[in-house]
Amino acid sequence: MTAPSRTDDCQGPVLVVIPTYNEALTLPSLLTRVRTAVPEADVLVVDDASPDGTGAFADRCAAGDPAVQVMHRPVKDGLGAAYVAGFRWGLEHGYEVLVQMDADGSHPPEQLPRLLEPLGWADVVIGSRYVPGGSVRNWPGRRLLLSRGGNLYTRVAVRLPVRDATAGYRAYRRSALEKIGYTEVESQGYCFQVDMTRRAAQRGLRIVEVPITFTERHAGQSKMSSDIVREALWRVTVWGLKDRLARR
Repeated sequence: MTAPSRTDDCQGPVLVVIPTYNEALTLPSLLTRVRTAVPEADVLVVDDASPDGTGAFADRCAAGDPAVQVMHRPVKDGLGAAYVAGFRWGLEHGYEVLVQMDADGSHPPEQLPRLLEPLGWADVVIGSRYVPGGSVRNWPGRRLLLSRGGNLYTRVAVRLPVRDATAGYRAYRRSALEKIGYTEVESQGYCFQVDMTRRAAQRGLRIVEVPITFTERHAGQSKMSSDIVREALWRVTVWGLKDRLARR
């Protein structure tokens, strides 16, 4: 591995963390797009023992590109745990900016510079679907209603100052992750994103939302499940009740 490269606009070397599980159909194109959009950034693929060969493909990419690294985890252990492992690896290897990006292509790498730009003064940047200029493509109405409703409920219950707390396309400064205490976050799925946002807000970090265009995956299988939705609803409700009791 070469030393982390520096991206001056965002005050330090950048690592894009991409968790994968059975993304052999989407990862090849995504890695090419990431490396083209921000060639100064490095990439860490965190693969949870994908049976479809995703990890083996990532290894081949890493063999031909020193900017691509691969972490192999022995079992499928959830999105949140994969990001925690990736963040830990990135901080240990000297990166100052950690980006999280889905492997299914729904987070456009071409819009990554938009997330990195505010990091000269912001601590956390969220690629938001629900601020002016943001949008969602190819989602059925029920899925869009669930997402918008979940974000509205989260804003009210936990009093978060953001419109897209469940967004998974983000950039964190090293100092932000350290203050958040990311290793203590045990939530998964949508709830991992909400928990990270909640912790950042509680610690007074500067959170900025920038508009992105989210496009539903065109290949592979969605990892969304009713269990993920139930976990988010339960945890957000508990957090909201605890916050209100603490203010009495």
